[in-house]
Order: sequence, then structure tokens, then C-alpha cells
Amino acid sequence: MSTLTPEALKLYRQHLEAFVSFTDPEWALFSAQLYRRDIRKREVLVEHGKVCHEVCFILSGSFRFFFIKDGVEISNYFCFSGELISAYQSFLKQAPSFPTIQAMEDASLICFTYQSLQALLQNPTVALKMERFGRLVAEYLICCYEERVVSFVTQTPEERYLDLLQKQPDLLQRVPQHYVANYLGITPVSLSRIRKRLAAAAAPKHLTLVA
Repeated sequence: MSTLTPEALKLYRQHLEAFVSFTDPEWALFSAQLYRRDIRKREVLVEHGKVCHEVCFILSGSFRFFFIKDGVEISNYFCFSGELISAYQSFLKQAPSFPTIQAMEDASLICFTYQSLQALLQNPTVALKMERFGRLVAEYLICCYEERVVSFVTQTPEERYLDLLQKQPDLLQRVPQHYVANYLGITPVSLSRIRKRLAAAAAPKHLTLVA
């Protein structure tokens, strides 16, 4: 674990404003429970079958959620810097996690534990804020997963790819192509075809002048 800088804490506090606004005394209590984790590329944050004990905020890096079916890894979700990450059902129920969460590149996180959350829920100074925080984080993650499911029903793989690029323009420079293809529900070959087709469509057309 590394030391949290004032800049990192400020960034995290600003992000949490979307869920709950802490007064300075409340933030002092909450931030005292936070710590930083540095994760290496391909390191597992949460392992399938193990209990998730943390909710984290991604300062830098990216992660994939995957499960294994018939010996094949299937990536079904990505998380990037500036987002919250957790196997939240496992966290809330303290039950084994279904997905594995793995770093796709070196990453830094701000984390707090289930034990810290329970302690803060018992503290009258922040109990109501933490209860609201926990509920809104659950709603946020549910909406993220629902958006993912809806995209598979309503969008083509090419549309899903374009949406992903809009959110993360440098994705393919940072993440292996086979992870991206798997996330889109297609093969790497199909992803290559989509990329070639989009590149051809974006290329400038040469005009032929007629005398």
C-alpha cells in the first residue's frame, strides 16, 4: 500500500459528490479509512469464488471483469480511471464473487473495506451519509450493468465498438485486442474487419477530374 496524496483524495472527494456530499468533519472520518493500492498488469483484484472486501476508485489504469465457461475466459465488463470498481454483490453480502476482476494495465486505486463501511455505519456523525452512499453506489453499478445488457440487445458490434472508442479513444493502445473483441462479443478477426472497414470509410476520397 502507498500513501494517498492530497491531490488523489481531492479527486476522489469530487467524484463522490455525484453520490453524497461530505462536510469537512465527515470527510475527515471517511478519508481516515481510505488507503491506496497499486496493482500490476494482469494482477487479480477480486478472484472468482473469493469474497470481495473492497470498494475502490480507479486513479489510473483499467480492469476487466471475466468468468470462465467451458475453459474459455469471457470478458463481460471493463472499468477505467475515474470509475468505482467492486464485485459489489459479493461485497455487500460478503459472499463468494462470481466474476474475476483483473488489471489490464498497471493501476492505482483508492480503497475502503467492508469492515470500514460497517464501522462508519455505526458512527452517528456519518451513518446517514454512508447509508445513502452505499445505496447510491449500488444504483450506479446496477445502471452500468443494465446499460451493458441493453447495448447487446439494441446495438451491433460495430456500434458497441464505436461507443467504447468514444469513451476510451486510446483503448487499443492500452488493452490487448482480444480482450476488446471478447468484451464486444465477437472474435478478434471480426474486430479487425470492423476496424478496417471504419478506417476505409474515414480515409479521404480522391477525386478524379474530368476534362
